[in-house]
Parts: sequence; C-alpha cells; structure tokens
Amino acid sequence: MRIQENKKFLKNALICIATLGAMATAQVALAQGKGLDEPFRGAYKKSLAGKTVAFVPVAMGFDLAQGWFAGLKKELEPLGVNVVSRDPNWSTSAGAQAVTSLISEKPDLMVVHNPDVQTYAKLLRRAERAGIQVVQVNMRSNYDSVLYVGVDWVDIGELATKAVVKACQGKSNKIAIVQGALSAAASAYQLKGVENVLAQNPAIKVVSSQAADWDAAKAKGITQTVLKQHPDLCGIVGFWDGMDIGTAAAVKEAGLTGKVFLATSGGGEQKGACDQVNSGAFDLNLSYDVPTQASNMASSIKWLLQNQGKTGDARGSIYTTIIPITKANASATGTCWKLG
Repeated sequence: MRIQENKKFLKNALICIATLGAMATAQVALAQGKGLDEPFRGAYKKSLAGKTVAFVPVAMGFDLAQGWFAGLKKELEPLGVNVVSRDPNWSTSAGAQAVTSLISEKPDLMVVHNPDVQTYAKLLRRAERAGIQVVQVNMRSNYDSVLYVGVDWVDIGELATKAVVKACQGKSNKIAIVQGALSAAASAYQLKGVENVLAQNPAIKVVSSQAADWDAAKAKGITQTVLKQHPDLCGIVGFWDGMDIGTAAAVKEAGLTGKVFLATSGGGEQKGACDQVNSGAFDLNLSYDVPTQASNMASSIKWLLQNQGKTGDARGSIYTTIIPITKANASATGTCWKLG
C-alpha cells in the first residue's frame, strides 16, 4: 500500500514539474515578445484530417438534404474531412442498400435521414457495432444511435394544430389532416401531437386524415376531394411544406385562400417557406431551420470524430428550436435561408 502511495506521489510530482516547466517556457517566450504555439490545435486537426463522413438522405433533390449536405461540407471539408453522399432518390430499398454498402466501406461516421422508423434500424445498429458512429437527422428510426439532430415532431404537431383550432373559432370546426408517409417519424410522431391537442378540443371535427406520401400531387388531389365534400372546412394541418404546395394549390383553386387556415412545416428555405407565407398559400409554416441543424450536426461530428471509439454507451438528442413563420416575420431578414 505504501509503495503504491509513493508511486502516485512521484507521478503527481513529475506532472507538476512538467507543468511548471511549460509555464516557465511560456513566460520566457512572452517576455521576449514571441508568439506561442497553441498546444491543443495539432491534436485536434490530426483527429479530423482524413476522416470520412457519409450522408444518406431519403433523396438529394430537395431543400432539406441539399441544405444539410452543404452545411456539413462547409464546416468539415476545410478540416480535411471527406464528406460524401449516397442518393437513394426516394427509394427505401436503394437507401437500405446504400447503408449496407457503407458498412462494408467503413466510413468513420454516417449521417442518416430515415424514410421510416423501422427499415434502417437493424442496419444502423450493425453499423455502430462495426465501429461506424451514426448521427440520425430529422427523422429517426427505432434504433437509438449515438446522436439524433432534428425537430421534435410531437411539438410540431401540437403547434400546428393549436394554430388551426384557434383559426376555426366561430367557424365550422371542421378540419383536415394531410399526412406524409404513415410509417415515417415525421408522420407518426407529428400525428401524436395533433391527437394531443384534439383531445383537449372535442368540438373540433376531423373530416379527413389521409396520407399523401410526401407527394404534392397526391396532397392536391386529397384536398380537392375534401373541399368538394366540405366547402365549409375551416383548417388544414399539413405535415410538410414541400408536399403542401399541392394542398395550398387545391385551396386556391376552390377560391378559399384566406378562409381555410393552412398550417405546415419545413426546413425554412425561402421559396418553400417565407415566399409561400407571403403569398397567402400558407398561413403558418413551422421552420426547423436547416442551416442551424447542419451546424449542430457538424459541431457534434467534430466532437465524435475526436473521441471515436471512446463514446461507450453515450446517446443523445439535439432537438431543433422551432421558428413559427407567419406574415408578421416572413419578410424579415434571417427568417428564411436560400439554396445556393
């Protein structure tokens, strides 16, 4: 026991001597007017240079994926990180194949935008067991990977429905819900938020709740039918602005813009969010602010790559701060962002 205490004392003493020596060297350099090399930057840069981050969205051809990818490249590539993408182009099977191939290729980290809560779950578990850290963005699977960065869909559902309920006061109390893909996190969890608010407002009658599968043409067709059957509809809860362009088009064709309150959500891109609110197509767009999401991911990835293999069982979430976009702020600088 005494020997161990002596060894510990000697170790601490050597550390103190080394620290004092470093401090003395620094003081001499400062006294001579010389600059000091920051002692931790070398290890930081070395831990990131040459690493590979692979991005698998549901598709690359829309604002969310393009914004996330651009943000990751902007933050990570100057540090020597290779940022690559695999484009499933809305095909779930192609996405599963892309993730499977990446597991064999062994990038250091994968950023995955899940099409639904189940398809990639086992693959993401397999990836992390193979030493590939997984960050899930905006739509997570049933597997809890090292990190999720994205919106709280229950909050989105609650905020959108509260706005529609308020707009329906003194009117018919009839509303419609235009969902995305039923098995996607953005639909399943958002619907729970809708249900939470409806449970507190029994006077509200849901006359239609259908899935448009993120397709604007399907959303338009569903809304056209609902408005023919219920011309006194007072509000619509839409689940994504890229899809609800079609919802808004059907409302406009029926001559009901400004009479049927349309709430939706999206990444806050100028054309899809602020411009649509200013035009009257959307009454409320709940933005989850893609550039900030990309920044949150990039910062977290820098940390994860520095501690690769040492995170153990750590799991975490970074939920997005939601920005409600209405005509009151849609024209303000900084409310929305622009592609390219």
